[in-house]
Order: sequence, then C-alpha cells, then structure tokens
Amino acid sequence: MSNPAEQDARPITSTSELVEVLASGCKPRDSWRIGTEHEKFGFVRPEAANADRPAFSSPDYEHEGIAALLKGMEEQGSWQPIMDGPAVIGLKGTDLDKGAAISLEPAGQFELSGTPLASLHETKDELDRHFVATRKAARPLGLGFSPLGFHPFATRASQPWMPKSRYAIMRAYMPKVGTLGLDMMQRTCTVQVNLDFASEVDMVRKMRVSLALQPVATALFANSPFYEGKPNGWLSNRARIWTDTDNARSGMPPVCFDEDFGFEKYVEWALDVPMYFVVRDGRLIDVAGRSFRGWLAGDRQDGLEGLTPTIGDFEDHLTTLFPDVRLKTFLEMRGADAGSADMMLAQSALWVGLLYDDAALAAADSLIRDYSWDEYRTLRGDVPARALNTPFGAGTVRDVAARMVEIATQGLRARGFRNDAGVDESALLAPLQALAGGAPTQAERWLERYNGPWAGDVTRIMLEAEV
Repeated sequence: MSNPAEQDARPITSTSELVEVLASGCKPRDSWRIGTEHEKFGFVRPEAANADRPAFSSPDYEHEGIAALLKGMEEQGSWQPIMDGPAVIGLKGTDLDKGAAISLEPAGQFELSGTPLASLHETKDELDRHFVATRKAARPLGLGFSPLGFHPFATRASQPWMPKSRYAIMRAYMPKVGTLGLDMMQRTCTVQVNLDFASEVDMVRKMRVSLALQPVATALFANSPFYEGKPNGWLSNRARIWTDTDNARSGMPPVCFDEDFGFEKYVEWALDVPMYFVVRDGRLIDVAGRSFRGWLAGDRQDGLEGLTPTIGDFEDHLTTLFPDVRLKTFLEMRGADAGSADMMLAQSALWVGLLYDDAALAAADSLIRDYSWDEYRTLRGDVPARALNTPFGAGTVRDVAARMVEIATQGLRARGFRNDAGVDESALLAPLQALAGGAPTQAERWLERYNGPWAGDVTRIMLEAEV
C-alpha cells in the first residue's frame, strides 16, 4: 500500500476531470516503463533471539525493529524519510534509487516500490541492490526477510501494527465488510508489476487480457500453503484471503468486461466504492464507508462537513481500490503471491512479455476468448486450492499457463532488450517455463520440505526463503 504523497488541491468540478486523471497516463511506446513492487515478512533471526524477541517472531516498530531498519536504510545515503505525524513510515529514493520508495504494510511487511525502468535487466539489478541494502541494515538488528504469500505460522494476534494512520482506519473498517480483511492486512505479501498503456483503447485491451489471466498467474505464483504452522489445504492462501476481504473494492469488477468499458466506466465504478479517508493538512480524517459520489453531489455529513472534494482526494481514493488489476495512470498486476527473487522477476517478465509487444498482446487477446468472463471469475475462486492442477476447460490451468508463458517468451524476444552478456529478457521466464512443463509450484515444494526434512517444523521456511 502506498505512502502519503502531495495532493492536487484543485476542487473537482465535473467527473470529466477524473477521467482526465486516468487518461493522463497515456504514453508513447518509447516511454513505457516497468515498475516492480514486492513485499516480504520480517523475522528475528535465531542468533539474535531472546526472551523478548523469540526466534522467527515478527519485529515490531520499536525495539530494534522496523523503525531502526528504516533508519539503517536511510543512513546508506540514497533514501529520505516519509513521515506520518512523528513516525517514519517509509522512505523516498534519491540518487540511484530516485523514483523508488520503501513503505510498510500493516504488520511491518517491508515493501519496495521500484523505480519505473526501461528493461527487466534493470529491474534485476534494482532488486539485487535492494536485497544487499536491506541485509546491510537488517543483519545488525538480528533481522531477516522472507517473501511468502501468507505468513506460515504467525497468528493474527501475534502480529504487530505499524503507526500508519490509514491502517488504523482500515483496521476498524475491514471487519464490517468481510471476514478476512485483517488477515489480508497483517499476514499477506504480494509481488506486482506496474505497466503503461498508449491510449484508452490500449488500456482496455491490456486490462481485459491481464484481468482474465490473473487467476492463471495466481496459480503460477502460488506460495502460501501454511496457516498457523500447518498445511492449510490451499496452495495460495493469500488468494483465498482476497475472496472475502472487501468485495466492493476487490476481485474482477464486471464493469471491466463491458463492451463500452474505458476510463469513464472505471471512474463511475470507483465513485461507488466506499471511501476510507480524506487527507487535510497532513491529517487523515476517517470517513470509512462514506460515498465519494454522494460527497461530489453535496453530502457534507459524517466527517465531510465543510470539505470540498479535490482531484487529490480522488487520486487517494484510487489507491484504496484493490481489484486484481488496478487502473491508475498505469495498470497494476496484483494477483501473485510474493516469492523467491527469481519468481519476482518472472512475474514482471510474464506481464511485460504479454502486454508490451503487439503480436504477443494480440495472441493473448485471442487466448482469453477461449472462455467466457464468467468462467474467469469462477476460476479466481477455484485456483487458490489446487493452483496449476485446477480443472479448467478440457484440461487444467497448467495448459493455459503453458500457452501464456510461450506467448510471453515470444513477446520478450521480440522486444530485443539484451544485457551485457547478450541475453534477452525471456531468460527471466525460466522458472515459469519449468512450471508450465510440469514442475511443482513454490507452495508444493514447501509442502515437500514440511513432510520431509523439516519434520513438520514450519519455522524452517523462514531461513530457506530468506532473500
């Protein structure tokens, strides 16, 4: 979830201005970029454990925890603090990290929002640099970080809360709109990639392709088979959590499949999603459950007294919508569990390959037409349990994944971006090519470890998954 940002204080005079907010994201192809974001769980390394900080427990904000980690990152010289009242709740990149940000998820999950970059080779370099910097700051504090889709053994009660104002609002509101919202906040991690579009027509095509295929990506990246120390019956428990978090703002909005879908239709959908907060003078005002559409129409009650909606308010509101593919001034692919460094890169490579080459996008568009939108929405609820082995059509999801990965491979080869060794970006799809060919998912590999050398001790996953 995003850090606070400076607001556009212009009052909203018509919904056409909100359409323009989204349309302002249209860019020529040579300006398209790749922005990779990932989250990871912190833990106390065994050698630093004591009575107050048990081994593998989640670090809190204080006591050589997340605040100290942020300070350690800042002292490396390319980060500036982002404040929420008196608390440092994130970092803004400078110099080599300009355009990037570090933010905190509700229980201290550590998130890198990467700089928008031209190639996946640059993305790899950025991730490698981030992991080195994070270890440099974390190891003196006795901390490690592991990217997994759902925390494998922590209870909700054992997880800390970060001092971020929006999370206090969400914490109170989530139980009113779903049974699993607090689990989403405290016990999940994801990886996503943010990609550009050239025009409204291009956005619509990319939105439909990526939204339809998001359940297939969920299956490929399944990496959360444990719940409070035991197998949970799901290969992506993170994806299951999203089926009952807040369905008014998440999932696969049917409007995206309407024949006349476009920027205006997305705005109209967004206006009907209940609000969380309004920011004034750097302070968040709790208006959870209020209607943005009603506010625009003149409703100034229940926390909105005397407040005029601004462009910045709408931009903030867009960050509180959680569909599997989110539209802002770019498209965010949000359907994958966090996983290994190779899988993080593969997630970005998959969508770049599918969406950034014309022939690949046309092939992907043809692929999704094999099934109805209703079938894709049903698939979203089916894949968390069996991932690639989920029955679909005349075969399984793995069959669709194989076609998807092959299209992406061709798309990346056509892009022609090579590293210094002359290797093109398609090499980053190797983990997915193995999965498409029958290899077990990350979740299935962890279950093999649980039933084998771990002898049922799930805490072993933290060091084995550490980045």
